Amino acid sequence: MLKPLREDQAEHEKVLARGLKEVAAELRLVDAADLVAFIRTGRFGNVRSLVNASTEMYFKPGMMSFRQSGDVTVCWNGEPSIVLNMEFRHPAVDVFFQLVLEARQAGVEIEYISFNRQSDEPAEHTRLLAEAIANARFSPLAADLSADRLEA
Repeated sequence: MLKPLREDQAEHEKVLARGLKEVAAELRLVDAADLVAFIRTGRFGNVRSLVNASTEMYFKPGMMSFRQSGDVTVCWNGEPSIVLNMEFRHPAVDVFFQLVLEARQAGVEIEYISFNRQSDEPAEHTRLLAEAIANARFSPLAADLSADRLEA
């Protein structure tokens, strides 16, 4: 059973979204029709290959992975919305989330998050997540992810 989401979920989603900004941009270069077709026909190996190609440029091996499932919303009068179920795994924190790709934007929705070190201070968990993402990346991004810079 999944634990309920924390009250500081919005801050965690901001930090995670900042860490995945380039990955989402790479994935949005893929033809949306291809992603829709792969997901609708259950060809998740193809989606995994695309996700791996996008994440391996920015994250160390094993830190970010596609969870072999996703969903799409396609309607006649709108643009598609593609949801990829993902996992961020780091020794300090595990995060199960959805990466939402749309024509003009991308976002994340955290489904579950677990910290190895518990704290009663929400800001401490946000800081730990930012540090874990910065540590998991190849390129330095710590300054952009720090809890001190989480202005709305």
